[in-house]
Amino acid sequence: MNCPCETRGSPELLIAYASRGLDSIQNASLEEHLTACAACREFVQNQRAAWQALDLWEPAPISADFDRRLEQRVAQEVSWGQRIWGDLARAFGPVLVHRAVPIAATAVLLVAAGVLLDRPAAPPLTPEHTAAAQMDALRPDQVVQALDEMDALNQFNHSLKADGAESRM
Repeated sequence: MNCPCETRGSPELLIAYASRGLDSIQNASLEEHLTACAACREFVQNQRAAWQALDLWEPAPISADFDRRLEQRVAQEVSWGQRIWGDLARAFGPVLVHRAVPIAATAVLLVAAGVLLDRPAAPPLTPEHTAAAQMDALRPDQVVQALDEMDALNQFNHSLKADGAESRM
């Protein structure tokens, strides 16, 4: 058996052993290892001591007015802004909010206007660009082929409409 203290992720095996959560086969194998390994034996003893201390621990009883005091405390909670700014936020908070909203809106509009006005307009076309566009003319056979394909698509479209109208009747 590999030493659980030295193997990564295996201390859970020792914790399960200390809490008596292993089956008999794993338990016997680990007990055999514990006779030879002082580190694992010490780990198990410490775990058992912790389990025993937890078993002996008694929580303090809850007072009869616990719920009432908790509800009062929750009701007295203040917002994070009030915690940070304290009395200043309570005194001047509404005034600052009513003045801050228009100022923030104005700032957003100014930034948007600056971005829109800062864009350069598209440069005008030079005579070289217009000449290049005119030189890319189609050959007559390309125009005829495009018209034939458009006619074929148009006939196909009409036949689909006719088939659809017949199937509805």
